[in-house]
Amino acid sequence: MRLYKPLYMGKNAGKRRSFLLQGIRRGKLRPGAYVITPAANGNNILDIYPAAEFLLPYYRDQDFLILGIALGYFEALEVAGQIVDEMYRETGGFDLAEFLEGQATCFP
Repeated sequence: MRLYKPLYMGKNAGKRRSFLLQGIRRGKLRPGAYVITPAANGNNILDIYPAAEFLLPYYRDQDFLILGIALGYFEALEVAGQIVDEMYRETGGFDLAEFLEGQATCFP
């Protein structure tokens, strides 16, 4: 699991940033936490997962790039919207790979 920098955070998630990030990295349950990642398929731009899903064996073995974190599903939708809005403003389109390429770094 890798974290995108700058990590997008919802308003409520920002208040509990270290608690959420440590829990997700260590595989601890964080109820109400959601993570935003690039889409696993080619038809979408982003995926929103409950952080609890990363406790399942299948997800533990995958290498995900976490773009954003939110507390609550509606906040996750806002963060995903913020990512897409910023991507469109910078690239003029909806190519996430191009947007991430020109942006920043990923940390393990």
